[in-house]
Amino acid sequence: MNAPAPCDVLVVGAGPAGSSAARAAADEGARVVLVDRRQAIGVPVQCAEYIPAMLRVDEASACAEACVQEIRGLRTFVRGEPAGGLNSPGYTIDRDRFDQLLAAAAERAGAQLLTATEALPCERRTVVLRRKGLNTLTLRPRVVVGADGPLSTVARWVGIIAPSVVAGVQARVRLARPMDMAEVYLHPDFRGGYAWLFPKGEHANAGVAFVSAKGRHSVSSALARFVHELTSQGKITGSVLARTAGWIPISSPSATLRRHVVLAGDAAGQTHPITGAGVYNAIVGGRIAGTWAARAALADDTRLLEHSQEEWQDVLGETMARAKEKRLFMEANWERFDDTIRSCWITFREYYV
Repeated sequence: MNAPAPCDVLVVGAGPAGSSAARAAADEGARVVLVDRRQAIGVPVQCAEYIPAMLRVDEASACAEACVQEIRGLRTFVRGEPAGGLNSPGYTIDRDRFDQLLAAAAERAGAQLLTATEALPCERRTVVLRRKGLNTLTLRPRVVVGADGPLSTVARWVGIIAPSVVAGVQARVRLARPMDMAEVYLHPDFRGGYAWLFPKGEHANAGVAFVSAKGRHSVSSALARFVHELTSQGKITGSVLARTAGWIPISSPSATLRRHVVLAGDAAGQTHPITGAGVYNAIVGGRIAGTWAARAALADDTRLLEHSQEEWQDVLGETMARAKEKRLFMEANWERFDDTIRSCWITFREYYV
């Protein structure tokens, strides 16, 4: 084995959490390597591509260049009937472009980006990077940031049990007429989840995600019915243009920090347990993890990583705690859907009581 290359912080996964972590660590003066298994960052897209307006303040360049459409708010339907809305402006984006811009920002800050690269654990905290078509590279990072999704391999390196997930499937469809509101559909069939229609110019993302129960219909068949209903209502037209699927965390893993490894983004279960929204949380969580990873590496003191957990709690702990409590209540009381759903969804006042 070759002598390990110098590296303070290794970040595995170049999604929003990983790129934000790499940029923050590089800004702190650490030597950072950012790796991703994919040849092209952000491809394939596994996201509904709707982000809150407040994210544009933090990531103005990436949001501006990747933005497709402004969204005026969120409209909610219960059992197919309008049930109110929320004045929550946001944007729909081209998520692949968005991720690529964040990775480029990390590179400009000084991080070394390696795509088509798989990180493999080795003995004594050494990591081997297996690069497609190239020689392997050996690193001995002082700190590793695992930002490689809900089924994180980095978490498995140190025995962290993955978060609970639900399956989400999505279709790219053509809108029959322009829309400036995102739409969410709550129905007893979508157990512990929902369906959505998020406009992107002439097109839209229509999807479903829910806890699939034995003996009930699958998310794929539910998506087909949902697309059929949207077509019958005259909201969309034509055939499905593309499909995608992915896993959405709805809980935290057994830990987010162990020894010299800290998790961020989906790997850390930082998605909102009710809505599944994760881009904003991933950027915030990645930035925090990267900052403290660099400080711990440069001080050669991994105990400093504990501050990343404290800062995350200060910033988003209260919001996430409420959402986790609501999810537990929602799943336990799903058979009382009509009596409880308004207290379990963010557009209703009852959610915040």
